[in-house]
Amino acid sequence: MQGTIDGFSYGAVTPLVAYLMACLGGALGLRCTTRSLLVTHSRRPAWLALGSAAIGSGIWTMHFVAMMGFSIKEAPIHYDKPITYASLGLAIVMVGVGIFIVGYRGATGTPLFTGGTITGLGVASMHYLGMAGVRFHGRFTYNTLTVAISVVIAVVAATAALWAAGQVRGFLWSVGASLVMGLAVSGMHYTGMAAVGVHLDGASHAAGGGSAASALAPMLIGPLAFLLIAGVVVVFDPLMVVGGPDWTPVEHKPGVPAAAVASHEVGHSALHQEHGPVHRTGHHRTRTPQNR
Repeated sequence: MQGTIDGFSYGAVTPLVAYLMACLGGALGLRCTTRSLLVTHSRRPAWLALGSAAIGSGIWTMHFVAMMGFSIKEAPIHYDKPITYASLGLAIVMVGVGIFIVGYRGATGTPLFTGGTITGLGVASMHYLGMAGVRFHGRFTYNTLTVAISVVIAVVAATAALWAAGQVRGFLWSVGASLVMGLAVSGMHYTGMAAVGVHLDGASHAAGGGSAASALAPMLIGPLAFLLIAGVVVVFDPLMVVGGPDWTPVEHKPGVPAAAVASHEVGHSALHQEHGPVHRTGHHRTRTPQNR
């Protein structure tokens, strides 16, 4: 027996909030990734890890906020908590692998393609593992072509987002990239949901299936709190907003794109012209990097 799916039980509320969550996680993650390219080598892993967790949490939160509007009219649905939380861990780990590749190898060429592919596959894997945690009296079926399209969308979106993070073009650039990323991630989610069909076990089922919003809401508290904390870190780190480089020599910072190097050199040149000639003594050349 085929079930009837309603993906918008609360109208446009859940898609809109889900999109905002994807944008928030993307914005925080991209700024952390950008920040990692502007600090000394020893501090880079912390920023990359924070960015990975922010993007992974944002995508996971977006998925399950959207799922709060999902219901099967002929059957109640529930969520398997271990699988649901496992999908969060999977998202953070796979996004982290992609971000660390770009953070240490640069956002161009093979590293960008590899990192974007892994990150995109992490987004898609989180989605379908999360769907595997849905419990009802029946099973899901999937349209293979539509699933493939959703995976392609995830990979392309992730690659574009990592490329944007590697350009280090300032706060507004990252905000714009996060808006596009949020749209792509939301598009991937609803493309994946369009691939879903429901086959119910038996001919008779309990009527009045719910969206299980009451079950999902408590599980969202933790990731939402983390995104709030990450947002506070961004707000209280001025360099995260302005995107200016520190004084660390570029050759000690693998992964910094050529655009950032040029910007760094031009900024120093303008500063020297404004304040007069600077005597390049040996002491100046051995200046200790400032870890902002």
